[in-house]
Amino acid sequence: MSQPKTLMTGIALGESPRWHDGRLWFADWVAQELIALDLDGNSEVITNVRSLPFSIDWLPDGPMLITSGRQLLRMEPDGSPVTHVDLSGLSQYGWNEIVVDGRGNTYVNNICFDFMAGAEFAPGIIALVTPDGSIRQVADGIAFPNGMVVTPDNSTLIVAESFAGRLSAFDIEADGSLTNRRVWAELGEGGDGICIDAEGAVWSPVPKGCVRVRRGGEVLQRIELDRFCFACMLGGADGRTLFMLAADWSGTENVGKGPRTGKVLTAAAPAPHVGWP
Repeated sequence: MSQPKTLMTGIALGESPRWHDGRLWFADWVAQELIALDLDGNSEVITNVRSLPFSIDWLPDGPMLITSGRQLLRMEPDGSPVTHVDLSGLSQYGWNEIVVDGRGNTYVNNICFDFMAGAEFAPGIIALVTPDGSIRQVADGIAFPNGMVVTPDNSTLIVAESFAGRLSAFDIEADGSLTNRRVWAELGEGGDGICIDAEGAVWSPVPKGCVRVRRGGEVLQRIELDRFCFACMLGGADGRTLFMLAADWSGTENVGKGPRTGKVLTAAAPAPHVGWP
């Protein structure tokens, strides 16, 4: 595989990339900006989100959802955010990653401790928001839940457990519940914002790299980077461009300090994007 190309620089800390309407959308957590970026490198700040972390995805009928603190927001047609559901009853901490499946079920996860303040580790959870707005917890005991994907047949949810260095999978039942938890792949270390391709392989960040791994743990490809990779997403016109959000990392105490080292990097991928997000 050829060396990654730089599409954008000057990002503080990029996360939650999504390919939508011909552009890469992502969250700059430190700058608290939602950015859309085209393939020519032209970027637009869509809105400001006063939250760290925050992540995005879209409902099947179009509105964008944003995790913001203990709320799940919805973007109205005029661009104003409104509360979609209040998730504060499930956790006192802010919500992290989000994925909406093809049936309109929204899964959001929470690490359940104050990572940025250096608090003691606690296992995280996944919550489900159904299309009718009901809320319930559907998984727990997850070692720092991060990026999630749903397979194109809506049958399986895969979540990155960053503190365990693995990808875990659940069956998705007809009512959206998650069952039959199992290890999908051992990464050894890392695991953050992930995506899935048409050959059933998952792309996942690892420290200073991004790997393409199949179920069971075989690493099919590895892209070496000169800085920490936080998230990746397949997109582009044919779904075969891998976008990687990378930045220098020197601990939570240094987040937001010093120069903006974040980049959007791209590389050609062997199989196109499928599933959600």
